[in-house]
Amino acid sequence: MPSRREVLLHLSSALQALPSGRRLVAIDGVDGSGKTVLAAELAAALRDAGRSVVEVHVDDFHHLRARRYARGRLSPEGFWLDSYDYVALERDVLRPLRADGPGFYRWGATDLDRDVRLDLVPVEAPGDAIVLVEGIFLHRNELVRWWDYSLYIDVPFEESARRMAVRDGLPAAADDLHVRRYVDGQKLYFEACRPWERASVVIDNADWSSPRLVLTGDGDADSSRPSSASGTEGSEARG
Repeated sequence: MPSRREVLLHLSSALQALPSGRRLVAIDGVDGSGKTVLAAELAAALRDAGRSVVEVHVDDFHHLRARRYARGRLSPEGFWLDSYDYVALERDVLRPLRADGPGFYRWGATDLDRDVRLDLVPVEAPGDAIVLVEGIFLHRNELVRWWDYSLYIDVPFEESARRMAVRDGLPAAADDLHVRRYVDGQKLYFEACRPWERASVVIDNADWSSPRLVLTGDGDADSSRPSSASGTEGSEARG
């Protein structure tokens, strides 16, 4: 079983081998899968190797509350369809940071806690930056074409629910009305997009200390079905 460091070095090497110029990399997975931590660790590994890195969190591109809950506070469809402002993400990050883009980007469009729009001054990314975009739903149809490389971080739904309960104080039971919004919203994503099939790499992160490469685009790892694909239980926190 590879150590966490070994997996990070494998991913870092794969990203450094991408063609020169800025490259867009998606780090996808249900909340509680560990994608935010893995993104930070991968950014550190790349910087240690001398590469420029830009980190973007899709949670900084939420729609405002009125739009997110227009279908109802507990609506799974609202979670899946209305959580994020993909127009702003494309305008402020994806277009400017693609390989032939101008390089001036805005890291966010919304302050989620204050429920207000942001008007940020654009900043310039280095011409050779690896751009790590971390968040949920990143293999949906309108986004998948942007990625030069992508990860899907997989954990069993019961484990993601446990982590979310510890982190955010949410109920751990999948039949809780609040949690059902996120569980069923993720199921809609799975049914529509099958992200584990679109990703360059799938990582089983159920064991935090020993993540496992489940599936890679070059076919050199175990291709078993990801554990979250069954869609039995789970949670997501911030929609």
